[in-house]
Amino acid sequence: MGLSVALPALLLVLGLTANVWTLNPDDPNVCSHWESYAVTVQESYAHPFDQIYYTRCTDILNWFKCTRHRISYKTAYRRGVRTMYRRRSQCCPGYFESGDLCVPLCTEECVHGRCVSPDTCQCEPGWGGLDCSSGCESDFWGPHCSNRCQCQNGAKCNPITGACVCTDGYQGWRCEEPCEHGYYGKACQLLCQCLNGATCHHETGECICAAGYSGAFCGERCPSGSHGPQCEQRCPCQNGGTCHHITGDCSCPAGWTGSVCAQPCPLGKYGINCSKDCSCRNGGLCDHVTGQCKCAAGFSGRRCQDDCPVGTFGPQCNQKCECQNGAKCHHINGACLCETGFKGPNCQERFCPPGLYGLICDKYCPCNTSNTVSCHPLSGECTCAAGWTGLYCNETCPPGYYGEGCMLSCSCTNGADCHPITGSCICAPGFMGEDCATMCPPGLHGPSCMSTCSCHNHASCSPVDGSCFCREGWQGVDCSILCSSGTWGLGCNQTCLCANGAACDPVDGTCTCSPGWRGEHCGESCLDGTYGLECRERCDCSHADGCDPVSGYCRCYPGWTGIHCDNVCSQGYWGPNCSVSCSCQNGGSCSPEDGTCVCAPGYRGTSCKRICSPGFYGHRCSQSCPQCVHSTGPCHHVTGHCECLSGFSGSLCNQVCSSGRFGRACAEICLCTNNGTCNPIDGSCQCFPGWIGEDCSHACPSGHWGPDCLNSCNCHNGAQCSAYDGECRCSPGWTGLYCTQRCPSGFYGRDCSEVCRCQNGADCDHISGQCACRTGFIGTSCEQKCPAGTFGYGCQQLCECLNNATCDYVTGTCYCSPGYKGIRCDQAALMMEELNPYTKISPARGSERQSAGAVMGIIFLLLIIMAMLSLFVWYRQRQRDKGHEIQPSVSYTQAMHITDYSLSAYRDCLDRLFTGRERSSRSILAHDIGSLIKGNRLFIMSPTQK
Repeated sequence: MGLSVALPALLLVLGLTANVWTLNPDDPNVCSHWESYAVTVQESYAHPFDQIYYTRCTDILNWFKCTRHRISYKTAYRRGVRTMYRRRSQCCPGYFESGDLCVPLCTEECVHGRCVSPDTCQCEPGWGGLDCSSGCESDFWGPHCSNRCQCQNGAKCNPITGACVCTDGYQGWRCEEPCEHGYYGKACQLLCQCLNGATCHHETGECICAAGYSGAFCGERCPSGSHGPQCEQRCPCQNGGTCHHITGDCSCPAGWTGSVCAQPCPLGKYGINCSKDCSCRNGGLCDHVTGQCKCAAGFSGRRCQDDCPVGTFGPQCNQKCECQNGAKCHHINGACLCETGFKGPNCQERFCPPGLYGLICDKYCPCNTSNTVSCHPLSGECTCAAGWTGLYCNETCPPGYYGEGCMLSCSCTNGADCHPITGSCICAPGFMGEDCATMCPPGLHGPSCMSTCSCHNHASCSPVDGSCFCREGWQGVDCSILCSSGTWGLGCNQTCLCANGAACDPVDGTCTCSPGWRGEHCGESCLDGTYGLECRERCDCSHADGCDPVSGYCRCYPGWTGIHCDNVCSQGYWGPNCSVSCSCQNGGSCSPEDGTCVCAPGYRGTSCKRICSPGFYGHRCSQSCPQCVHSTGPCHHVTGHCECLSGFSGSLCNQVCSSGRFGRACAEICLCTNNGTCNPIDGSCQCFPGWIGEDCSHACPSGHWGPDCLNSCNCHNGAQCSAYDGECRCSPGWTGLYCTQRCPSGFYGRDCSEVCRCQNGADCDHISGQCACRTGFIGTSCEQKCPAGTFGYGCQQLCECLNNATCDYVTGTCYCSPGYKGIRCDQAALMMEELNPYTKISPARGSERQSAGAVMGIIFLLLIIMAMLSLFVWYRQRQRDKGHEIQPSVSYTQAMHITDYSLSAYRDCLDRLFTGRERSSRSILAHDIGSLIKGNRLFIMSPTQK
């Protein structure tokens, strides 16, 4: 088609396209389609006309020149309707137009998520369901609840982050580990209280006691009689043995042995573990427990080493000897061993007569006869009667003793002596009675209370020696002298209580006051405004608390001075006579009267040393503090300002530090990075999901996301997940929630945002966009057909068509040039072509011409055949003369239909004319002529054709 037609059409298409594309065609959600429309254009075409020319022939009559007709063409113009196409952009199905974007449409609103593709919600972590309205079940978490919880031991996982919330007694990322030894409870933060090697249950903290211990905290040993695990085993120990609280081994008491303490110590052993040897002598046996010796008859002592004490004998020395006169008895059987001079079973008889002694009884006893019972028959030693003692029984018993041998003690009281024989009491002076316990009556004294007292002024006397006991106010031997000055009362031993120089009465101690004093003991000064003797004088003072009660000098009020107390203390002094310096601290000032401090704001106390009580501040600490929320305590005692704790600010400390600040007064600058938030108190960072580290400077390791990077990515095909929310960032060529879907047809690259440029039905690679051309096409966009001579996939196959034939660029089918046929166009043929579509005669006119010239055509055909034969002979001869061959040219003319019989006869004629090489040409010529005859056309070879 001519340029004049193509250029207006192209401009029209461009103009329409510019008006249609309101959406971004690169948007992967924008689809396009081609629509057709009619355009009226002026087009050129080839107009046929009949052209007359002359050629050589065998017509002798016309001088071998014949008239011929051929159809030629010239360019003409006409108005026509052309169908044009334009590309129309619109949102793909499932999307709707929003501005210049195509937004996916979800029929149900995504409650907790966003619509990412038609009727497909991408849920926020922790939500699932088609419309993201369902919270995750207990075992799932994350976007679309697609992640299964990894928590163990009954732990629940956070539906958003997947972090496990452990039950009591467990810890670890998946709560797979019980608490470490020594800890229990929630987050394993409680310290076990168990003792003695006990372990506590990691969930409840209940103590699991080791063998041998019991109690809530296993702090008690097993009760007596039990041992072992849980103290359930009974002790087998006998005879008071105790078992070990853990092993149950018996610990035997002294004197017992054996595994259960059932056997006493063997003979000769005693004590703990029978480890001690008995030391008993003289046939004594020791106790297997204590080792105490059980002596044989006649022996005593700790080890039975001694004979029975003198006077005893027999088993345990418990029998009394009856031997007399100093005879000793045998310690075993009690037999008496008489001393020399005595005889009898009990040695009760003397050998000598009474009064004599000696070996031959020839000596007289030296004892006082009246005070002696007898003398020793051998030695002459005296045995005294009751109440007497001494070598010869001539001495009485010492004081306090009486009776036989002076062995009995007197029972008299108040220092009385007793009779040496009878023990009767002899009273001391001032006492009488059987045991001398009664004192003499008043007025009497001395032995047997026989003397009379000599005291004066109604004084009483001592019953022992008659000394006087004076009455109040009197003193002296006979109580005739008054008490000295300053004393009074009984024995003058009371001190006068009169004060301030007053005199007191020696009898009753009453005071006689000196000037300026009054009262019972003269301890009270005169009443205000009076002074002198008996307080009769009047004071003359101004700012005073009266005057001196003695001298009448004015007693100035504190803060005043002068004779009449009419001058105020100078600054810095206070008190009586303005003699005391102020001691107020922290800026306080003192009152001249009493020195009390007037404290500066914020302070209190007598010396203004103390700050205001908590909750108060200011002057006299009278103002109440505001309600400080997060402060170190109540407000400042002077200013009333709240002193905020770390992390808070504001007048009431109720404002958390602004972002990026922390610490006291919010003065510290946070070091958290990457959107991490810092604790306003200590500055510790709470990292934004996707970041970890003290300052949140480290991104999550590859394959992890979310808070503290605890979640594992679920992306596929090389996709990276967002460290923030785990959203998959697909690699080029992939799409979908988890990057498991290839790009939709027609798109490729990252986010499937690239539009494929492939033409002619080619598919493009979803990753690189490289076109996979269909058979018959090549080029970057598959826009080129296979070059001439090639065909097939990748245009890698060579065409086998011959004789200038063209092959189909897809299948390789040969399209033969005129005059050839066959699969490879290697066979000659008679060619008849259809007219150009613009030169075709309408079916009605063609039919009429064929009908009218059918008979004439056949006759004319026969004449032409004969002429051709003649011409061929002539032509052949001429070509030989010239030495080269001339290619024939072909022209077309209308002819009648001929039958196959005529064509067959024509072929036979040609066979007789041509031989060898010519026969090949003849076959081609005959074939083509037959074809032309069937198509009502006949070709005529011109001299320039072969």
